[in-house]
Amino acid sequence: MKNKPRNWFLKIGALLLALAMLAAACGDSSGDDTASGGDTSAPATTAADSGGGDTTEAPATTAAPATTAADSGGDSMTNALADICPNPLIIQTDWFPQAEHGYVYNLIGPDGVVDSDNGTYTGPLGDTGIDVQIRAGGPYIGFSPPSAQFYSDPDIFMAFVDTATAIRDSGTLPVVAVYAAWQKSPQMLMFDPEKFDFNTIAEIGDAGTPVLYFEGSAFMDFFIGQGILSQDQVDGSYDGGPSRFITEDVVQQGFVTNEPWRYQNEYSDFGKPVKSLLNHDAGFEIYEGTLSVKPESITEDRACLEKIVPMVQQSHADYMANPGPMNARLEEIITELNSFWTDPPGLNDYAVNTMKDLGLMGDGPDGYTGNMEEARIQKLIDEFVPILQSLGVDSIKPGLKASDLFTNEFLDTSISLGF
Repeated sequence: MKNKPRNWFLKIGALLLALAMLAAACGDSSGDDTASGGDTSAPATTAADSGGGDTTEAPATTAAPATTAADSGGDSMTNALADICPNPLIIQTDWFPQAEHGYVYNLIGPDGVVDSDNGTYTGPLGDTGIDVQIRAGGPYIGFSPPSAQFYSDPDIFMAFVDTATAIRDSGTLPVVAVYAAWQKSPQMLMFDPEKFDFNTIAEIGDAGTPVLYFEGSAFMDFFIGQGILSQDQVDGSYDGGPSRFITEDVVQQGFVTNEPWRYQNEYSDFGKPVKSLLNHDAGFEIYEGTLSVKPESITEDRACLEKIVPMVQQSHADYMANPGPMNARLEEIITELNSFWTDPPGLNDYAVNTMKDLGLMGDGPDGYTGNMEEARIQKLIDEFVPILQSLGVDSIKPGLKASDLFTNEFLDTSISLGF
């Protein structure tokens, strides 16, 4: 079996170390409102729209004081989780704290405590009677995928796992997604629009333009397997540094919520906009970083999930409506962690604006936040599993179905992001 994701996380560690070095040098609620059962959560707040989305530095957000999901009105939640949820309730993320994770950090709010040695952020979940601990990924877990860490540490209650990883490891590290923050993945291919004029990723394939990527990236296996890109044009030696993108005629992988801002505002040798094409729009329709649990948790921890998932929904709605306080705290957390990773002022605001403007984060097709489509996941299974099997991957559950990988049953259908 090819252990591609572990390889990818090792590569991304190299990428972000290189970026950091260069930057330094460049100076639920039961009743009818639930998708399927569940308990009453705090009432929804409607997220206000915000402008922006270009690659210039976003203005700082002026915002009212932050509130946690547990503080957002509704019936008293005093000690409501104390007897039904683990304490602390541990969530394993996939990287350093940043805007992409803001909605889970917002469960705690700005007053949590940082443990710089272990990469954790811990604090009370309102007056529910439990603490939440959010764990950074990357170097804090040996650059391994969160799903692997999930199975090596029984104290972890939830982990960030994307659909491609869930498919690939469905026979060995099975998970069930209970909340999808992303409707479109931020993964993309980018290029200098002064050098190229591509409108689709298929056009990149037709042109044969070199594409730099991290060896082991699932999207590349998919694109090659689908004939969208060709093996002879892709280069898996990408180390994360910006120099080849700046000096050579290449296309490069990245996250649309991160690299475009950095290349325009942080890398002075480039200092201009890039053009990005989302992998999602070329057919790689994963749900990025879903909050996932082990399959047995669906029954064993049902009472907890019926409460905590709507609180995650509310936290997400609150964060997207008023990201300023938590974004400011995320910057402070990165400083307190004192590592190679940076979180320059303006990046988190840009990321949130981009999430909204490109429809990356937003309500699902049924008009509430967090829900996933069975047909979409099944289509990815049908297309991606044969590709993985052709590459020798033997960790896929035989007869895998979309219903093995997700459930919407704990979502409160009244909670919307408002966009």
